[in-house]
Amino acid sequence: MASPELTDYERKRLENIRRNDQMMASLKLHSIAAQVSASTKRPRAETKSYKVCPKKQPKTQTPIVIRRSLRTRGLPPDAKGLSDDAIESMVRTSKSPSPSKSSPRDLGPLSMRDAYSGASDRALIEALLGIANKPQLSASVKGEIGRFEVSKVENSSGACEGIDGLTYGLIKKEGNEIEDGLKLEPLTEGIDGITCGLIKKEESDVDSGLKLESLTLNSENIARVVPGRITNVSFFPCTSSRMVVVGNKFGNVGFWHIDSKEEEESGVYLYHPHTGPISGILIQQHCMSKIFTSCYDGFIRLMDAEKEVFDLVHSSEETIYSICQQSKDPKCLYFAEGHGGLSVWDERTGNFSNQWSLHEDRINSISFNSENSNVMATSSTDGTACIWDLRSINANKLKTLRTVGHKRAVHSAYFSPSGRSLVTTSIDNTVGISSGVNFEDISMIYHDNRTGRWISSFRAIWGWDDEYVFIGNMKRGVDVISPVERRTVFTLQSPHMSAIPCRFDVHPFNVGMLAGATSGGQVYIWTLGC
Repeated sequence: MASPELTDYERKRLENIRRNDQMMASLKLHSIAAQVSASTKRPRAETKSYKVCPKKQPKTQTPIVIRRSLRTRGLPPDAKGLSDDAIESMVRTSKSPSPSKSSPRDLGPLSMRDAYSGASDRALIEALLGIANKPQLSASVKGEIGRFEVSKVENSSGACEGIDGLTYGLIKKEGNEIEDGLKLEPLTEGIDGITCGLIKKEESDVDSGLKLESLTLNSENIARVVPGRITNVSFFPCTSSRMVVVGNKFGNVGFWHIDSKEEEESGVYLYHPHTGPISGILIQQHCMSKIFTSCYDGFIRLMDAEKEVFDLVHSSEETIYSICQQSKDPKCLYFAEGHGGLSVWDERTGNFSNQWSLHEDRINSISFNSENSNVMATSSTDGTACIWDLRSINANKLKTLRTVGHKRAVHSAYFSPSGRSLVTTSIDNTVGISSGVNFEDISMIYHDNRTGRWISSFRAIWGWDDEYVFIGNMKRGVDVISPVERRTVFTLQSPHMSAIPCRFDVHPFNVGMLAGATSGGQVYIWTLGC
């Protein structure tokens, strides 16, 4: 059958198609489009991640018998039913107890083996015990400022007596020379006449010398530690090994041993000791194999690597929103529960030593002053951050030393390493800096803190001195704020950043090591470049 004759319109259409194809071929547009598409695709980096070991089902030894009804087999119906022996065997089988693993909701100790989600956590337990047994730097605060290194020790020889029984050691310069040429003196008058144990130097503040542009993010310093949103991240305060512990919204606690060997898998270990969002993680400086974790489920557990157990320390009917400890009293836990309540739990007696109602709404963070642990700062959803002196708080008289007001909820309030400043973060798109002898100099710095419901709220933290404050931004970067200039002076960015960092921690002994955690379970470690 002959093809029908084409109309004028169809012939013109085919001619246009042929002419366009020739033009595209002459300009080589197809090859250029393929090259542009390949160059714009973001390479997917291979990151370390936790491994979940699936439960193996036991194989049945007996063959599976397919049941067929009497009707399909052509047999008459059987009205007798089951025999008495069959019924007794069924009842006996249903009543036989089956071994069950302990649950995170159980009011008692939880085995680390039952809480672990992988095949074996033996390498992590040995690493934790090794860190605990190695001598570390003293539990006192150690700050590195530029070429000076100041260590605060207790009753060391050649040191001068300081404030509140603390002793300040000598100052080491760039070389091996040691001198005590930097004069430190206590403040004679503090907030409301109370000496807060702060320190001022006769000379002007020393520049830390930290070059922000030297902070880099390498691909090997990225790992997915837990599934879902990370709510807490913390470095282990030790110099012998680099390790990070995080908690997420599902009650998981994950460990990332950064220095783990390549043959020891990825160095990521996942546990599930709680049933709700993790609200706090406390690593014990005197024994780093013990870690306190608090949760919205009202439980506080103590992970003891030596006993291989998550022990139950305290259970509450209220939600626990944050937890903290005084540096001088590691046996007392300060935690916020309910609407504005703060409780002090004494681990030695197993009872409350104090309970106060400090805010009108939930307390989101607790921070103690590094130079005077009796001075405490709290942030609350009621729109305030308050500074308290524990020596003046009682049940009948509640008086704040200073109140920093925001227009909306305040998610965090942290003292600076020197104890002379306080940084607050609020969802009213401001970061507050309070400084001065009485923290009377308050300035609000604009910062976009609208993270939405799927990302953890931003919480600004101090760096290794009082010079910089670090906080995440919505463009997958880390903003660096200068309290002196009252503005964002630098932004850390990297092509390896695939998510928004929202929670941070700085390594207490390794200047330049910054950990940022995301709502996707990733942890990014920034380090000083060569």
